[in-house]
Amino acid sequence: EEGDILIQSDLAHTYRNIAAAGLDHFYRGFVAKKTAGWMAEHGGLITEEDFANYRMKIREPVRSTYRGRTVLGFPPPSSGGVHVAQILNILENFEIPRHHEANRTHLLIESMKLAFADRAHWLGDPDHANVPRGLIDKTYAADLASRIDLEKAEKISSHGTPPRAAKDLFDKHTTHFATADAEGFWVACTATVNTAFGSKVLVPGTGVVLNNQMDDFSIQPGVPNAFGLIGAEANAVAPGKRPLSSMSPTIVLEDGAPVFSVGAAGGPTIITQAVRAIVHRFDLEVPLSSVLSGSRYHHQWSPDEVRIERDLPTAIHEDLAARGHRLKTVGPFGTSQAIATLPGGGFEAASDPRASGHAGGP
Repeated sequence: EEGDILIQSDLAHTYRNIAAAGLDHFYRGFVAKKTAGWMAEHGGLITEEDFANYRMKIREPVRSTYRGRTVLGFPPPSSGGVHVAQILNILENFEIPRHHEANRTHLLIESMKLAFADRAHWLGDPDHANVPRGLIDKTYAADLASRIDLEKAEKISSHGTPPRAAKDLFDKHTTHFATADAEGFWVACTATVNTAFGSKVLVPGTGVVLNNQMDDFSIQPGVPNAFGLIGAEANAVAPGKRPLSSMSPTIVLEDGAPVFSVGAAGGPTIITQAVRAIVHRFDLEVPLSSVLSGSRYHHQWSPDEVRIERDLPTAIHEDLAARGHRLKTVGPFGTSQAIATLPGGGFEAASDPRASGHAGGP
């Protein structure tokens, strides 16, 4: 009940055993055996062999640029790095309106729609699907940008086709934290069990909650998942395949050195939260705390609606509606965390006021 203290002794025991015995305790030892036994007892599909066969993949980050800065993002099978880069590439073709919030909001929404239309068709596990590198091509972004009408919302009927789409390919409940130190080491880390408490199953004796990442696959073309996202064959379910995610841990470099790190929780809104943070930090030059606390909006192409926080000024709501946007007014959504360097040295950190986290350091 509210006010109770939750003591996760089984999970603490699992963590201590992993620290002492290494990852084999999880993948080939106690946790694997307990989970496989629970699955067999309850009609589940996961076996000890599945645990033993799992391998972590180390992949090259998505590397792009935004107004002279290098942006490092999470590669497929996350869609985050690709579409953060793609949206920023589209925005590079415009001067971001600093003093006209409605114009700025409209521009970002239209850019989001174009990227998410491509996400629905092209993105999946690059070990199993052809994910074109041309999605982050500057000339492709310029072509997409030419489709944006700065005065009204455009109907995006389908995905685009990036250059070299068949040949130049990427190699085959969420928490984000960011950290940096004086030696120049930066970390942007996103971890997830997908929706709240994953599949709502805790394996007895382990403290480990089972995720429901299967929902991140496209069970059928055009059928939405829990977040309303649709996908195509590139993200269809297949043995050994990793599901598409929206995780977007991002680090921005200036002259080769990290100056900004951001990431978020919140399903597909993770991508648009990261884009908005970069735009507000570098185009609008607002304080870091304001980067995270400002009102949010999100468009993911399907459904064709703008998810918009109700505390955005009424005049902005009315302006967007007049341009032809379908608005879905909601309460606060998403949770971002960020770190930036200070001009005189040192760091500035901020935690999203929508959640109970906090920024700290020595």
